[in-house]
Amino acid sequence: MLTCFLFSTVIMAQSKEEKEVAVQVETMRKAMVDADKAALEKIAADELSYGHSSGLIENKAAFVGSLVSGKFDFVTIELTDQTIKIADNIAIVRHKLAAETNNEGKPGTTNIGVLLIWHKLPGGWKLIARQAFKL
Repeated sequence: MLTCFLFSTVIMAQSKEEKEVAVQVETMRKAMVDADKAALEKIAADELSYGHSSGLIENKAAFVGSLVSGKFDFVTIELTDQTIKIADNIAIVRHKLAAETNNEGKPGTTNIGVLLIWHKLPGGWKLIARQAFKL
């Protein structure tokens, strides 16, 4: 019950735009675990630059394709220490990502930091850039 109270307090302290971005981040987290092609394509801007902690850079098609094909397979994803800052129509999101993976059938884990850049467009907030880094 205390966790629910603390979470609702954090949500209430957020601006409308911060709440919208938080929903998009959660939509992205769930779509990555589910390898949901339609949801991934909907949240990603056509101009997406998606950087992995390994240095690999993907565009939108490669980002979606890697998840849908199982090249990058997230069994679970937990996001912690998330911050959201709004600057006009840009949102800067930082968090830590801990995950269980099954990349190309090989079980593993990952623990990284992530920077996301979201752009507010007429259709809503779209992910335009992501950069992961090793912790």
